[in-house]
Amino acid sequence: MIKKLTLLLFLFVFSNAYSQPLNDFGDDKYRPSMGQGGKDVIWIPTGNDLVTKMLKAANVGPSDLLYDLGAGDGKIAIAAARDFGAQAVGIEYNSDMAALGQRNAERAGVANKVKIIQGDIFKEDFSKATVVTLYLLPELNYQLRPTLLKMKPGTRIVSHAFDMADWRPDAEIDNPAKGFFWVVPANVAGEWVLNNLDSQGSTVLNLSQKFQYVGGNITFGKSSQPILNAELKGDKLQFSYIDSIGNLRTVRLIFDDSKIKGEENSAYMIREFFGFRR
Repeated sequence: MIKKLTLLLFLFVFSNAYSQPLNDFGDDKYRPSMGQGGKDVIWIPTGNDLVTKMLKAANVGPSDLLYDLGAGDGKIAIAAARDFGAQAVGIEYNSDMAALGQRNAERAGVANKVKIIQGDIFKEDFSKATVVTLYLLPELNYQLRPTLLKMKPGTRIVSHAFDMADWRPDAEIDNPAKGFFWVVPANVAGEWVLNNLDSQGSTVLNLSQKFQYVGGNITFGKSSQPILNAELKGDKLQFSYIDSIGNLRTVRLIFDDSKIKGEENSAYMIREFFGFRR
């Protein structure tokens, strides 16, 4: 199965008119070949224009720590540092390729910001990343998905070519090739007690969740209303509801593990409140 997907990946890339000459890689110490085999995938570098669009989609900046999984010759990590000011780490299984990537970082003048290490993406710890970039096969993306979903809410993920099955992307790139962008959502499912949202007492918020998609009900005493237009992005959830006299109210929440803080906007006031998971 992997071999078939590898061939499809190779054909996909060339159908998008990769423009760099096939032998224009490497240096006098190591010269990789386009399409050469690796641990789980073949090596085909992402085109320069798509690298830029991927990094822009993730809003990469100087405060970020980017990890590139399957870093190859280091081009994504190098671009993140050189063009966007980020710190970057590339994880590459092939030791010769990892060494080439580090030399490329030195030649690009960003060795102080970029580290290309030899390692296995399924064993190395990249939990501190604020941005993760990928160019892997669908099966590998799916294997990595549980690890990615456990990362800090708000972590940004960009994949060249392949998605994450039923974890739908928050945005897509269509040109010059396909890319997918996600923001890791907080785990918000369950029952939450909100204090100070209603002057009559505690409010109960019941949430259901599938990745970044959220639904549920908000209950004041014995009166329950469905939440409307819920949007979860990282650790922030916004939704609206209709109160007992027909007014539309908007609630904004920030989740911190088992705690909540937030505010409610109505036509008359802004109310701040806090809460906890029950």
